[in-house]
Amino acid sequence: MKIYVAHSRGFDYVNELYKPIRDNIHGYEIILPHENNSNDPHDREFYKNIDLFIGEVSYPATGLGIELGFAYDDNKPIYCIYKKGNKISSLVKAITNNIYEYSNIDEMVKIIENIIRGE
Repeated sequence: MKIYVAHSRGFDYVNELYKPIRDNIHGYEIILPHENNSNDPHDREFYKNIDLFIGEVSYPATGLGIELGFAYDDNKPIYCIYKKGNKISSLVKAITNNIYEYSNIDEMVKIIENIIRGE
């Protein structure tokens, strides 16, 4: 299963998203877009080849919105997570009902694990 985790650059995604995912979730092909300082944009075909799209949508970002649109257009399962206290974009609510709020990193990891397992 190829899982893509999209997000804004408006927070410390390395420590608040990437590290917890890599430290706790194993056995899946998880693609983190800026891992290893990669800033290479994905071409349109990339989104057609993923199995699951998870968006960390706590912080608005134009690029994240475009990626959500690509996944939606390709009929990919879209799940969004956001940190409690943040307001999410109405775009998110328009493209998926699978929206989960988390309070801390441990809770975020558990939600992502449940999404991946289909729970």
